[in-house]
Amino acid sequence: MLDTRELGRRPGSQTQVTRTVPAPADLGIEVLAVPEGAPVHLDLRLEAVMEGVLITGTAQAELEGECARCLEPIHDQIEATLQELFVYDDIRDSAEAEEDDEVSMLRDDLVDLEPLLRDAVVLALPFQPLCQPDCPGLCSECGARLADDPDHAHDAPIDPRWSALQGLTDESDD
Repeated sequence: MLDTRELGRRPGSQTQVTRTVPAPADLGIEVLAVPEGAPVHLDLRLEAVMEGVLITGTAQAELEGECARCLEPIHDQIEATLQELFVYDDIRDSAEAEEDDEVSMLRDDLVDLEPLLRDAVVLALPFQPLCQPDCPGLCSECGARLADDPDHAHDAPIDPRWSALQGLTDESDD
């Protein structure tokens, strides 16, 4: 929660806030996420406007996960851009607020940054994280990591319908 009372309600007034907060649970996607409790560095600007408080800034955090192709561990950093207008709760009546779930509300001049942080981080993550841009992945037959063995190969599979004839060619070679 972020307290906006010091900002006041005079449009145009603004303040800078720099904080380090622990990461909430499940901040990311299945294969890449910010570990729960890891530090998230917030650099925010709070600006009072007629309807509420406009918050803009960035969030930086460490990421941990695994490559989508070869399952190797990934350790990376993310910087997500945040921007959201939080509307004063006494300006909108409760019936109107219930109808419009997309509007972020200030509750007693407090801002809950978790939904904003979660949306920004998840949208900034790659759809399929890779350990390196040209990761070759795993062998589809045996599961060997192709980056470790670039010359990895298998014999061409024999069609099971012709496998009985394979024995005839082996005998004729003798």
